[in-house]
Amino acid sequence: MAAKAFVVHFSAAKPSKEPFYRYPDCLSTSQSLPLKSLSVNKPAGKLNNVLFISHYTLATLHRRLSPVSAGDSDVPHPFHQESANFRSNKAFEEWNSLTAKFSGAANIPFMLLQLPQIILNARNLLAGNKAALLAVPWLGMLTGLLGNLSLLSYFIKKREKEAIVVQTLGVVSTYVVISQLAVGEAMPMPHFIAISVVVATGLVLNFLNYFNMLNAGLWRFWEDVITVGGLTALPQVIWSTFVPTIPNSILPGTIAFVVGVATVVMARMGKLSKQGVKFVRAISGWTATLLFMWMPVSQMWTNFLNPDNIKGLSASSMLLAMIGNGLLIPRALFIRDFMWFTGSSWATLFYGYGNLVCLYW
Repeated sequence: MAAKAFVVHFSAAKPSKEPFYRYPDCLSTSQSLPLKSLSVNKPAGKLNNVLFISHYTLATLHRRLSPVSAGDSDVPHPFHQESANFRSNKAFEEWNSLTAKFSGAANIPFMLLQLPQIILNARNLLAGNKAALLAVPWLGMLTGLLGNLSLLSYFIKKREKEAIVVQTLGVVSTYVVISQLAVGEAMPMPHFIAISVVVATGLVLNFLNYFNMLNAGLWRFWEDVITVGGLTALPQVIWSTFVPTIPNSILPGTIAFVVGVATVVMARMGKLSKQGVKFVRAISGWTATLLFMWMPVSQMWTNFLNPDNIKGLSASSMLLAMIGNGLLIPRALFIRDFMWFTGSSWATLFYGYGNLVCLYW
């Protein structure tokens, strides 16, 4: 309807059969200009179709940014399809800068998020109280670590610097906690060694790719690894949430692993359509997001089964998580990234505010 405000109809006469010049960004044929009306000698009142007012103004005002899906995560810049005139728009630059600052400010609450746990673990280790570290579930920490690592790869390809720092901070801080658990014998040492190798490899590959110093084939292999890993972890974590209500089993993860490997192999062999390959490329980002989205569901389910355990939750941590994710929402909206917006909004509403409501009740 807004576009019609710029199109002035002068008559309801029959449409002209004259050829039309089409502007490349015209919204519809009703905004085209008849060939004969291009004569400077013909008065504007004789335009028998429409008066086209400022093509470039219309194009600027009505151009819509296309949403950037997780499948397009390998695109270096989210506005690659837009014109240079649009990108150089002053208002655009102001919003770009403002949302980037919000995203960067999220580093503060996320940095503080794990700090209390790290300090507490250090005190218990120094006091020789290793049993206290058993209260921290290493599987839950591992899930968060893998999620951060997958999202780091996602944002590395999008060149979102502030989000890269957020995810890197998440990887490092969570790894510090896991290291403390390993020292305190609260997790198996072989598992810790394997996790250390994956984390070190992931960080090196991601930042080599960011600086365009990585072989494309090696990067595709890493993407395959996190795709299969995410597909394996997500159904297994969901299943494990409801144990012992349902029997303990590794079957969901095993089936997902087989499906993941088969899908990746088919994609690399060219057995999938273009849309299928795009879907496979999007899996790692979405599985990481869904893992984070499942965390508040798991926590609320635990609160429901064991209301007394809610006293062990830190209201400060929940508040910091809510603030950090909330600060990321404007940037996700600005670049039209549905996956990022979904994950951040969900974490703000459910992981942060939802658990705070549980604590209040």
